[in-house]
Order: sequence, then structure tokens, then C-alpha cells
Amino acid sequence: MELRQLRFFLKVSETLNFSEASKQLYITQSTLTQTIKQLETELGVVLFDRNSHEVHLTEAGKELVDYANRTVTAADDCMARMTDLTQMKCGTLRIGVTHSFSLMTAEVVTEFCRLYPNTHIDITYLRMEELIDKLCRHELDVVLSYKPTHISKKVESVELFKDQLGVVVPQDHELASRPSLTLADIANYSFALPAKGLQARNVLERLLVAHNITLNTRVELNIATPLLRLVRKSKMLTVLSCSAVATTPDLCAIPLEGEESSMVGCFHTLKGVYRKHAADEMLRLLKEYIAFYKM
Repeated sequence: MELRQLRFFLKVSETLNFSEASKQLYITQSTLTQTIKQLETELGVVLFDRNSHEVHLTEAGKELVDYANRTVTAADDCMARMTDLTQMKCGTLRIGVTHSFSLMTAEVVTEFCRLYPNTHIDITYLRMEELIDKLCRHELDVVLSYKPTHISKKVESVELFKDQLGVVVPQDHELASRPSLTLADIANYSFALPAKGLQARNVLERLLVAHNITLNTRVELNIATPLLRLVRKSKMLTVLSCSAVATTPDLCAIPLEGEESSMVGCFHTLKGVYRKHAADEMLRLLKEYIAFYKM
């Protein structure tokens, strides 16, 4: 039995589709099918019930999933430990980032690459729920996002900073001098908002429902940077975490009043899994960045 066979088996058990699994593994479907057959022959069991329309795990297949996951995770942990022994002269750190953390990530990764030029960084931008799912499936080493209301017990979260949802305006805007705002204060302005499903928008939607207020939403985008450009070049405002504009001197974020608008930035990893030295170094640099900008 080979690790490669177990990895292929786990991907098919996850997708329950040989065609989709082969695409995600970047191999041909015939190679995948042959590898699964070899594994079934070696184990003396059938792992999948399959016909022209459906694929299902057999009883033996269901039993193997847990053992295969533990075996592959142990092998990955071993490889990570051995890589760390080379003092980060090689290896890859896989980071999942929500769009609210994009500016912070860009600056911290720049410094990380300067310090560790031979360590490869693989960054994935998705919604928080999708990133946590990838983390739990061992497809990411670290996730940077705000703390969700509910999170898997498999995940360990290090709190990095306290944040607040804020209304982003140019420094010369009539609201810029306000220490805080209520939803009623902004009800008559036009907005370009983060898309539904993004964390800042989720918090905003809960506030709007609770206060029975509707904003004049003209534009919705799933990336923060274009939202900031729209605020600069139009009369529209946006709503993001206050930290999202910490390094943009021409813009400011006025906090929305209320405990419901508070957010906590976190560094998420899996419990019980070896954490790479590269992840620890990334955490250290993030804390330095946060301290420098007094977030």
C-alpha cells in the first residue's frame, strides 16, 4: 500500500466522482481508476460501489476513510517536521485568506519572502466558510479570517486583534470627523458593499435586520480593493472592518456603534496537527504588523 493510493482514495471518497477527483488530482481518470483497483486488490475488498451514474463508499470503504486520513496526516506531519529541520530552506506554507485580510496579508507576506526566500507561499482567497472547510480537509495550513459565530471543534483560533465594522469614507468627507456612526446616520447615502456571504457583509446584514434599516446599495463586489477605489472616485461609501483601511491614509473608517458590530481577527490552525515552523513565523510577523499599526 502506498501513500499515493490512499491520497487518491480519499479524493474519490470526498467527491464520489472519479472524473472530478481525477481533475482535482491532475491525473487521467484511467490512472485514478487503475490505482483504486490496485488498492482494492491489495486489501482484498471493494471500496466503492459504482455504476454509470453514481459512486458510493462500501462498508469497507467507509471504514478505510478514517484510517487513510490518519495515515496521510501522520505522513504529512513527518514531512513537515523534516522540512523544518532544514531551517526553512525549502517547503510550502498554504494560507487561506478572506478578502478583508488581503492588504495585511500582502505586506506580511512581502516581509516573510524577504526573510525566507526559499519557502514557497501558496495563498487562497475564498469565503471564510470555504477556507475553514479546506483547513479541516488538510488542504491549508493556516486561515486568516474574522472569528466566525460557529466553528469546528477541530480548529484552534489565536486571536490577533479586536476590530469593528466601520463606514469607509475619504478623509475630506463630511462624516470623516465623526467618532462613530449609527445606521440611521448613513441611511441616506449610496453604498458600494462587499458581496453577500463575505464576513463584513454578514455582520452588516445582521445589524440592518436588527434595526430594520435598508441601505441604498448601488454596487456589490467580492474583493475589498475595488471597493476602496470606488470610495475614492465616487460619492459612494462602503462598509468594511476598520482595519481594512489601516494603511490607506487617504481613507478613514468610522466605527458603527453597538457591540454587534465588533469583530475579532484570528489565525486559525488545526488542533492536534503539527504546525510548521513557517506558520509560527507567519504568526510572529502578523503580530509585529498589528503592533506597528496599533490595531
